[in-house]
Amino acid sequence: MLQSLYVKNLALIDEIEVDFAPGLNVLSGETGAGKSIIIGSINLALGARYKGEVLREGAQYGLAELRFQIESASLKEALARQDVFLDDGELIISRKLMNGRSVCKINGETVNMNDLRQVSSLLLDLHGQHEHQSLLDPQYHLQILDSYAGEEAWELKREIKERLSEYRQTTAELAKSQKDDSAREKELELLRFEVNELQEAALKPGEDEALDEEYRFLAHSKNIKEEVSITYGLTAAGDDSASEQISRGIRALQEAVKYDEKSENLVSQLTEIDNLLNDFNHELSAYLETLDYSEEDFGKLESRLNTINYLKTKYGGSASEMLEYLAEKQEEIQVLENYEEHLENLRAKAAKQLASLEKIGKKLSSLRKSVAKELEGDIRAGIADLNFADNQFVIDFSEKKPSEDGMDEVVFLVSVNPGQKVKPLNEVASGGELSRIMLVIKTVMAKKDAIPTLIFDEIDVGISGNTAYKVAEKMKVIASEHQVITITHLPQIAAMANQNYLIEKVIKGQHSQTEIKTLSEEESVTELARLLGGQTITETVMANAREMRQLAHEEKRR
Repeated sequence: MLQSLYVKNLALIDEIEVDFAPGLNVLSGETGAGKSIIIGSINLALGARYKGEVLREGAQYGLAELRFQIESASLKEALARQDVFLDDGELIISRKLMNGRSVCKINGETVNMNDLRQVSSLLLDLHGQHEHQSLLDPQYHLQILDSYAGEEAWELKREIKERLSEYRQTTAELAKSQKDDSAREKELELLRFEVNELQEAALKPGEDEALDEEYRFLAHSKNIKEEVSITYGLTAAGDDSASEQISRGIRALQEAVKYDEKSENLVSQLTEIDNLLNDFNHELSAYLETLDYSEEDFGKLESRLNTINYLKTKYGGSASEMLEYLAEKQEEIQVLENYEEHLENLRAKAAKQLASLEKIGKKLSSLRKSVAKELEGDIRAGIADLNFADNQFVIDFSEKKPSEDGMDEVVFLVSVNPGQKVKPLNEVASGGELSRIMLVIKTVMAKKDAIPTLIFDEIDVGISGNTAYKVAEKMKVIASEHQVITITHLPQIAAMANQNYLIEKVIKGQHSQTEIKTLSEEESVTELARLLGGQTITETVMANAREMRQLAHEEKRR
């Protein structure tokens, strides 16, 4: 669950930190106090888009941080698949916002926005003020049905996606292969020319690199030979060479030894130098011999390199790449020379893939239809609880060509008034009705949904009276399976809270700022009285608030 929220320098928030409780957490406050800023801060931490003006005036940066405690073993496994590993079950998501950029971190490690959203989708579902509008999109209806069907549906959809990708590759290859006789002959002619040109070149893998190296050596061998010859002359040849001078030095020192035996060590050292120089001169002489080459050989080498470099401009950047190109073109010639057989093989392959795809699609469709009746009943019962006693709710199926979602188009049809025929939601449901239907769906999905925390931003807009009590009961049902955080103006929902919070706008110095306060039981009753009675809170209103709170506690205990 979400343990705490920390926000700094966002909109009217200077700095706040709030701890959340299990069950139902209710946030309330006067209009304009900044309730939406709290939910907006959570949304920003989860990767929502933002503009520079979201930063508090004069601040260099803003920060939103969420701290979660994870108990579920399956959720820990899902996070591990995203390469997120926990320390004592704790997970921290933070996002630092600066003008024009942001830095996202999970447990202190920087992540990209896509990874952040994938991880946060496992932890928290935020239902915004206008999210019920998504019910107008039939694609969302299919997602709800598949979530209700569970893992088997998602596994079939993954398989369909893989098979569809294979089928599309085959049909694309088939479309590409469709050519008339004239075009096929022209392509064959070009392919044969290219293949012949490459075959005549008789390329070898890595040949161009070896020839380049040899060419560079031979192109500079004349200069190399001149410099090496100078070195040889200085060390080995002639009366003034280093070798001759050292020999003279040895002979002179040997005469000195006759008169002073101490100089014998010097003779040994100079003799060793002479031996090393002789070895060096032998190697130098051998190296000089390798520098001899014929102009004819050099010309052949240059001509071969020119040929290879010319072919590179047409067929690839290296001999190895050109050989790969050659093999590809030889295969293409085989295909075009056996054109009808190739087309027939592709058609057979595509037909087999389509049949497999349709088989899995029908299996998914059968699964969806088998659970649709149950889902219809659950949603009808939920809508009836919200003062739509004479309602109808139908999940309508139609078939379509295979897609990544399968072969079904699904539309939710509803009637909330007696005698009214079922019609698509966008034709019959008002904004308030959509909001209530969405709440029913969230309630129904609560036991199916593995996401631990659900957030509702003013889902109660446009309702009152007995319907408000029904909505409060639905919220309580969801909170029995999940942690729920909601903003509300309704005392009926506030009374059901496991923990109440008051959001206020206060003046400090010359600036307004939003603050949030965790309420005690008595403070919760006072806030409940404010919601019931407005500005004037009488003893009667307070008594009514205490009674509502007491009844809510008794209801929760039951």
